[in-house]
Amino acid sequence: MLDLFSIFSKGGIVLWCFQSTSEIFSPSVNALIRSVILQERSGNNTFSHNALSLQYKLDNEFELVFVVAYQRILQLSYVDKFLNDVHLEFRDKYKNELQGGHHIMDFDFKSSFEKVLRDCEKWAKSQAKIPKQMRTFEDSQKSKKTVASMIERRGEDKGKKSVKIVETKNLTNGKVEESPEQEDDVIAMNRAKLAQKLASKGKKELPKKSPKSPKVERVKQPRVWELGGGTRDLPSLDFSTDKPEDADNQITPDTQLVGQMTGAIRDLEVESDESSSEEEEERPAQSTQKKSGGMFSIFKGLVGSKALTKESMRPVLDKLQDHLIGKNVAADIATKLCDSVATKLEGRVNGVGKSTNLAKICFWLIENDMSVLIAACDTFRAGAVEQLRTHTRHLNALHPETRHNGRKMVHLYEKGYGKDAAGIAMEAIRYATDSKIDVVLIDTAGRMQDNEPLMRALAKLIKVNEPDMVLFVGEALVGNEAVDQLVKFNQALADHSSSSNPHVIDGIVLTKFDTIDDKVGAAISMTYITGQPIVFVGTGQTYTDLKALNANAVVHALMK
Repeated sequence: MLDLFSIFSKGGIVLWCFQSTSEIFSPSVNALIRSVILQERSGNNTFSHNALSLQYKLDNEFELVFVVAYQRILQLSYVDKFLNDVHLEFRDKYKNELQGGHHIMDFDFKSSFEKVLRDCEKWAKSQAKIPKQMRTFEDSQKSKKTVASMIERRGEDKGKKSVKIVETKNLTNGKVEESPEQEDDVIAMNRAKLAQKLASKGKKELPKKSPKSPKVERVKQPRVWELGGGTRDLPSLDFSTDKPEDADNQITPDTQLVGQMTGAIRDLEVESDESSSEEEEERPAQSTQKKSGGMFSIFKGLVGSKALTKESMRPVLDKLQDHLIGKNVAADIATKLCDSVATKLEGRVNGVGKSTNLAKICFWLIENDMSVLIAACDTFRAGAVEQLRTHTRHLNALHPETRHNGRKMVHLYEKGYGKDAAGIAMEAIRYATDSKIDVVLIDTAGRMQDNEPLMRALAKLIKVNEPDMVLFVGEALVGNEAVDQLVKFNQALADHSSSSNPHVIDGIVLTKFDTIDDKVGAAISMTYITGQPIVFVGTGQTYTDLKALNANAVVHALMK
């Protein structure tokens, strides 16, 4: 009954495919990719194209897509269960290969696929024999939402107090009684209005003649049709003259950044006691006016390096859905939007900012007249090479060759995806030596400390290339989890290295330091557990937002 089942990576590599007919299904699968996956419309997993119905499932941990196609006239009740079972079976069988990023290999999955298909067909037949029962209200989605949760009460969350003064009136038996003083004031006011009205009665004011503006002869203007496209419109419609050869690669550099990173990295600023006391005095007044964070404050619980699950995202998505409904978004549309977000994020790990902070370090080096070669050794994450290529174009636009005697300051060495990272790093170092480039920055793939294949590959890269410095990039937001992460990461490098004297972490790059306010415990934990310094601190999103850690600033924030 199934016409097609395909498993492919988000980079376009087909891992395994089943096809029951000789029909060509690539147009339908490409339409699914263009219309749904690329546009991130992942809330509904069903897609129709011509006479086919396609259902899909995303695996965000391994960047895989599972697609099944069958004739639209068929009503197959087991497709959802079948997709989930095949997804779990494929992950369990080839977990080690997927973690190592080995997509180009022979996946012998036919027997497992046929077994799962037979089990699902038997399950569907058994379910068809069970008499259907009417669904109760408690089982529906509407029962999970109360009327109170769908109503947004204006003014409660904003914390703003009304400053309008309302006159208090005495209530007696449900009637308003005004005081004698108020009655006298009202009577006097009414008398004054009546006297003014009688005084002005009988007097007629002559209308004043306004000066007439000089007449201007109107000349009929020719009508310009928006979609006319006549011969007279050709000059205004011709955009081909003086067009740059590569318009997509033309970058307007922010010249204000140039020259700000010359010399040593600036330390974090230490707040004085006077400024902190002033902030404490202003804090009560500000807290009565508004609450910080707004709608985006509900996402703080998702920040960190743990893999996202439906259970961890559900409270946040429920709040987001209620917020959208309160802003007059239709309930079914709000549900689909939240489901699409959940499907897109499930299984992912938040990026800590390795490539971004590598670009900041690169900008600091070229500001000090050092040429840099960036080695793209993240051959696993989709879009990693393109991200580095974009940073390279921006950095070369800020520091063109004309400012450095014809010398190109930033080079990118990349060999695409799926290659050996250690080999790419070795070739990049050899290329930099031959080209007399000053510094080589190697960007590696992000990995969890308990992922043995990836940790073994990282230990191999360090052993083969012997870099001068190995920097661990971690978030300042993770808190106590940073201790466990850093200890296991350091231990994994030592365990998977074949050397008797393994090269472990030499220093730490702490990212997102501008988001933690005075919660600087992660910095102290990381430094204490490894005995290694925090070399750089990321404090923003521009190339100049790179600082050196100031011990006084950390102690001051810790003792607040």
